[in-house]
Amino acid sequence: MNPFFSKYDTPHGTVPFHLIKLEHYEPAILEAMAQQKAEIDAIVNNPDIPTFANTIEPYERSGEMLYRTTTVFGNQLSANTSEELQEMANKLMPMLSEHENDISLNEKLFARIKQVYDNRANESLNGEQRKLLEDIYIGFTRNGANLNDEQKTTFRELTKQLSLLSLQFSNNLLKETNDYQLHLTNKDDLDGLPESSVVAAREAAEERGMDGWVFTLKSPSYSPFMMYANNRELRKELYMAYNTRCTHDNPQNNIEVVKQLANLRMQVAHLLGYPTYADYALERRMALDQKHVYQLLNDLLTAYMPTARQEIEEMQALARELEGDDFVFMPWDLSYYAHKLKERKFNLDSEKLRPYFELSKVKQGVFGLANRLYGITFKLNKDIPVYHPEVDAYEVFDKDGSFLAVLYTDFHPREGKQGGAWMTSYKGQWIDRKTGENSRPHISLVMNFTKPTKEKPALLTHGEVNTFLHEFGHSLHGMFANTTYESLSGTNVFWDFVELPSQFMENYAVEKEFLHTFARHYKTNELLPDELVQAIIDSQNFNVAYACLRQVSFGLLDMAWYTRQEAFDGDVMAYEREAWQPAQIMPQVDGTCMSVQFSHIFAGGYAAGYYSYKWAEVLDADAFALFKEHGIFDQATASSFRENILSKGGTEHPMTLYKRFRGQEPTIDALLIRNGIKQ
Repeated sequence: MNPFFSKYDTPHGTVPFHLIKLEHYEPAILEAMAQQKAEIDAIVNNPDIPTFANTIEPYERSGEMLYRTTTVFGNQLSANTSEELQEMANKLMPMLSEHENDISLNEKLFARIKQVYDNRANESLNGEQRKLLEDIYIGFTRNGANLNDEQKTTFRELTKQLSLLSLQFSNNLLKETNDYQLHLTNKDDLDGLPESSVVAAREAAEERGMDGWVFTLKSPSYSPFMMYANNRELRKELYMAYNTRCTHDNPQNNIEVVKQLANLRMQVAHLLGYPTYADYALERRMALDQKHVYQLLNDLLTAYMPTARQEIEEMQALARELEGDDFVFMPWDLSYYAHKLKERKFNLDSEKLRPYFELSKVKQGVFGLANRLYGITFKLNKDIPVYHPEVDAYEVFDKDGSFLAVLYTDFHPREGKQGGAWMTSYKGQWIDRKTGENSRPHISLVMNFTKPTKEKPALLTHGEVNTFLHEFGHSLHGMFANTTYESLSGTNVFWDFVELPSQFMENYAVEKEFLHTFARHYKTNELLPDELVQAIIDSQNFNVAYACLRQVSFGLLDMAWYTRQEAFDGDVMAYEREAWQPAQIMPQVDGTCMSVQFSHIFAGGYAAGYYSYKWAEVLDADAFALFKEHGIFDQATASSFRENILSKGGTEHPMTLYKRFRGQEPTIDALLIRNGIKQ
């Protein structure tokens, strides 16, 4: 029995992971595509005059089974993949791409949608219906509906290639990451490393049946090594392994994949009548065009560059003091000396903080913050099926006790899991127009945090606490969704607005009132001492300018790839160096390459959109300034933030929503003040 073929008999209709087998995906996806085709045919063949009710609403509802099935399939590819699943994806992705094109390029369907759109003034539509109609109409035009037959054939081929190459890019990066290990057998090579890293490395070696210690390119292993290891040559070795992934002479090389992805997106843009892919992408963003993106990036460059240079000079001075005047400061030294400088200036070592950030306590703190702001509660439900033993499933209840959402949490790295951290969903939110039932969402948080060891529970760094808050902000955006139509709900907003709820939550990571709600020593239960809290607060802007320029450099690189008007067939590494040079302070090392690992812009939906992180940071600083004014736990302000930002999804233009919450358009000033750049 294929579980995808029937209604899920599980709590809240959650995905029956315990019943799903590899062989279930393909037949379910094929049947789901056939079902949606029949649903589209019914719309197209309706003899009645096209209306919102007989065309737009049934189109919005179509493909329910396909969404359910591909959502599980796609999320498992990221969080719990296998070679067999990846092979299946290579087979199914072109078919799914073709199916999507069959719909978006269906002339009769588009003719009906266009007729409704052209006649919209004569229908009694509310604001959300008008927005849905506009989004669907514009979506069709942006997906080739106005192309001629020959152009549509080309469009189909381009999008099919894009889906396959994006998958190849991700698979190559995952394999390169998984294949590398730094195997150490000399204890002296561990000099400087904290006990937590040494124990984790020993357990990693034991898992592989090896003696000694194994370090990998996964963040909980890589980052502490770069920060603490006294052996500079080993830091360099690990740095080079990390930053040369997908550049080697093997099947995982992404150099040509990068060229093809950039060129294919450019061809799509040209086919649709746009000068560049950036022009195409930015048309549906808050930024609107290249000019506004570059204005933001250049404003940040101007504001932060002098401070960033001072930060690097300070680290270099410390390195020369400790190592000698002829010491040449290199990228593999940055984390190491940054840590030493931070410890000297603020008496703060992230390892000192770990014992106070035990994962279960952090979870209580983050959930407690949501309760304090919004009144929601979380209840672990072991009856909800999960896709891996490490995953927990929670029922989330609103302040009135009503069911709000399901939240899955998946915290630790493993072999079949992509690196990084993300929020996703297994079910969106919508309201049944006939019954009035509010169908609630199923949200998932996926992280790669420090794992527990045999001796200790999972003890997080402050940076990992920050990441938790970030992704949890996305999850609130999903869980609070309260719109009629699923395609407008939750995180279905403009790409440069979607990071506001997540980055907003990061503000709490340096607030004493919040930290003192949960940060207790995992052994003694001692509250995080005031001096450590103060050190966190004092150090919050440590190297903030360099961090900003790093993000700006990624934004410049992204824009360089997607503002091209001619096909690229040059040297990827040389092009990269030139593109982000204005934001670079550290030496660029031959052989390293970011583009071939830059999943965000080549395989993750951020093409011509990486600037969004800084765009949203301007918004989040401005928004949190209002909380600081009224109190960081002020429920009236939180209620307004929920009502105007978190619940509305994409039902209105994001600037309209933001101004309704804030009373004004944001400025860069709040960010500059928060970062200590401006008084």
